[in-house]
Amino acid sequence: MDIVILAIYGVLAGILAGVFGIGGGTLIVPAMIFFGFDIKNAIGISAMQMIFSSIYGTYLNMKAKILNLEIAKFVAFGGLCGAAFSGFIVNVLQPIYLEIIFILVCIYSLIKNIKQKNTTIATKNSDYNSAILFAIGFITGIFAISLGIGGGLIIVPAIAYYLGIPTKQAVPISLFFVIFSSLSGSISLAINNYINYKEGAIVGIFSLVGVYLGIQINKKISNKNHKNAITILYVVVLYIMIKNIIS
Repeated sequence: MDIVILAIYGVLAGILAGVFGIGGGTLIVPAMIFFGFDIKNAIGISAMQMIFSSIYGTYLNMKAKILNLEIAKFVAFGGLCGAAFSGFIVNVLQPIYLEIIFILVCIYSLIKNIKQKNTTIATKNSDYNSAILFAIGFITGIFAISLGIGGGLIIVPAIAYYLGIPTKQAVPISLFFVIFSSLSGSISLAINNYINYKEGAIVGIFSLVGVYLGIQINKKISNKNHKNAITILYVVVLYIMIKNIIS
């Protein structure tokens, strides 16, 4: 693939990561499939890219002091453990089943996001169960990296719903989670030979530019507009994936 095309997708994936905390896989996986990669290799490219965007994004969020590590550490550890199974799942399941699961995850997350109330402050931020946070991270880690989506599609609405906070405030937690899920998942995928290192590195490096821009956008966007933007994102991704299966 042309480096310019990969660079553009990297920047766009980074913006999505910074704004929505999703790692960028929702863009990279459909894009790589469109350009001829098998979904399993598309997932490998996506997982590698996530390492770049999530680490840099988390650094920026910590620098801005908007990451709640007390909550994020339980979710991240769960993701680290769960993502270790991703290589096995990708190796066992046929591509069509992975695509169907991808679509079902998007539908679930869309429903959760719609049900989430338009809160403006954290109402239950200090009232949480570490075991539940770990479970959310673990389950997300198992399936998210197997689909090449990092986990933000699931984590952001799930954490926002459980803690009673706006989706915007759940983004830094999600990006921190993606560091561990993408590292664990990439190792697992690499063992099973599903990583295209050249493409993954190019997309990942250029995603650093995008994640910086995305975080700046996230700081300025309102909670209501952030929720609406996530809803639109889910609809677009669903359209692309369903169209890909039908065609």
